Amino acid sequence: MPLYKTITVDDSTNVLIWKIEESYESLCKGIELTEHCQRRVDNMKSDLHKRGFMSIRHLLGVFGYKDHDLYYDDFGKPYLKDGKQISITHSFEFAGIIISDKLVGIDIEKQREKIQRIAHKFIDSEKDFIDQQHENKTRALTVIWGAKESLYKLYATTGLSFEQHIHIMPFDLGMPFTAGSIHYKDKISHYDITFSEFDGFTCVYALPYE
Repeated sequence: MPLYKTITVDDSTNVLIWKIEESYESLCKGIELTEHCQRRVDNMKSDLHKRGFMSIRHLLGVFGYKDHDLYYDDFGKPYLKDGKQISITHSFEFAGIIISDKLVGIDIEKQREKIQRIAHKFIDSEKDFIDQQHENKTRALTVIWGAKESLYKLYATTGLSFEQHIHIMPFDLGMPFTAGSIHYKDKISHYDITFSEFDGFTCVYALPYE
């Protein structure tokens, strides 16, 4: 079982990351999907997406959950029936979940130079910080994208803009912590951001600032 990484964030918050090495058929063994999720995976054209989807179900099993314990709202945000908060991500050969008593968001991204070409679509207040990164620009942008994606999942509100509404504070790539805020409809909320880099990927997760 390729459980790649386990992170205990606090007493009620845990992160699990899976490295997807098995075939889709192997990942299906022992997993019973709801009719809704079976339709979702059947309609996926990419074998890697199917394997990522099933890997998430194995991660749920580590926490003692089954697919039937998971449901989604109209926004696509996942929930657990026991009231715990959950966020889900998968990218290429990695999948991850975070489960907590608090609102949470998680994202895994592959570090790719092409992110520099689309940076103008998702950075605003972060521009001066990024301009100073030079050789670390791809890594820094990947952290910012992952942080904004995590906050977008956590906030789960239609109309939220990565560029206009979600802001990430400057950070040191050698210190895996930063902060973020969401400014939306005259309300400002603040969040703790943590990131981890491995095998050319970046994992970022967000929780409300306390």
